Amino acid sequence: MEGRSHLQGEPASFFDFFSIDCFNFASQTHVIQSRMMKPLLRLRLLLLVVVVVSKQGFAQIPTFHAPLQLQDTVVKPDDTLRIRNLDPYFSLHVDSSLAYQLEINRDPGRYFFFMKDAPVGMKIKENGLITFRADKSYFLSGRLKYDIQYKVKIGVQNLDNPKDRLDTSFTIQFFTTDVIPSRVKPTVSGLLTIDEGDTINFRVQCETGTYPIESINFSSNVPIRGNSNVTKCDDLFTWSPPYDFAKESDSGKSRLLILYFVGTNKMFQHDTAVVKIYVRDALNYPYAKDDYSQTVKNIRVYMLRLKYAFFQLDKKVKHTRNTRQGFDITAAATGLGGTVATASNNMTTGEILPSVGVAMVPVKETAAPPLTAEQNQATLVRAAVKRLDYMIHENTLVGEKDPDITKKTAALKAELKQTQVQLIDVPLEETSSMTEEQLNAYFDNPKVNKKYRMKH
Repeated sequence: MEGRSHLQGEPASFFDFFSIDCFNFASQTHVIQSRMMKPLLRLRLLLLVVVVVSKQGFAQIPTFHAPLQLQDTVVKPDDTLRIRNLDPYFSLHVDSSLAYQLEINRDPGRYFFFMKDAPVGMKIKENGLITFRADKSYFLSGRLKYDIQYKVKIGVQNLDNPKDRLDTSFTIQFFTTDVIPSRVKPTVSGLLTIDEGDTINFRVQCETGTYPIESINFSSNVPIRGNSNVTKCDDLFTWSPPYDFAKESDSGKSRLLILYFVGTNKMFQHDTAVVKIYVRDALNYPYAKDDYSQTVKNIRVYMLRLKYAFFQLDKKVKHTRNTRQGFDITAAATGLGGTVATASNNMTTGEILPSVGVAMVPVKETAAPPLTAEQNQATLVRAAVKRLDYMIHENTLVGEKDPDITKKTAALKAELKQTQVQLIDVPLEETSSMTEEQLNAYFDNPKVNKKYRMKH
């Protein structure tokens, strides 16, 4: 303890040494008290003080430190405006009431409460009293919903100072023990019948209960393709069965398709709607239409070849007829010349010229025999062309989908085949030297029609 005080690191002062000696003296007082008298004790104390003061080596100038300031430990009252008893979450049953009084840390007479975004029917008074009646009619009409968290904003403000204000919020949620199941309701009946190639479409609706349906899963008893995807309420299901869906071996030439629409809500409760569709075997109309178009095209090509054959036959018959007419005119001219010569007293010439006309008859038959067969063939070819053209007009398709397309195609094929068999002996050549327009113009020429017109 020498040279230092009880505070570590500081030099010993006069008061420190004085305290030490007093302490030592006090510890020995009980011994001295029994041996010495009071005057001697006082003298000893006085001498001890003088000795301590007279020692320069131990004397130091006393240093006075300013007393440490004590920290203010007094807690000031919190003057922030706050609501003491605000509950951040309320859960309320249907057909129950709520009455909740809000309290603030100020004089309530100088403040007023207000509310924003409150559910229908919820009110708050100026003194902070929240009242609400969860009527079931609110939920049946759809104005309120179950299991939905409604965030309500409330505020409190000073009547005199608008800046003295507090804004906060709480959440309220409604529940019921009466669970109404949600249903999946397609817009069609449970049983349908369609033909192959037709398109079926309907909307998958939902009947909302306590917990709405959030997702819909689709499945079928037979794998199908080309259908629309149904994943939620009000989605449209569209599907067109292909022409090979129903097989010939199926009973009644129809195949049953069962569609399953499984709805799931947030509580994993399920509801399934079933739609049965009988798909009947039907005509592949696109293929039938292509077949019809190809048949008509084949008939028109064959008609062009017949027209060209008619042109060749008529040309040959016309050339022969012109030659025979030349012989006939020559024979008539020689006969007439003989008559004129006889009348002119030229007897020799009058007798020779008629003989020349008679002699030209066998020459005519030999040089230009009548082409009866060719003319008959031309007449037959022309009639066949007219008949084929009539059959095409008679079997024209009617409407977007003619139900008699198969019958009409079969009639055209049968007529084409019959004509080809009937004219099998008529030589047909490709119409390479004439166009379709030229052949039609020649075939429809009024002079040609007059020559081959049927006579009674």
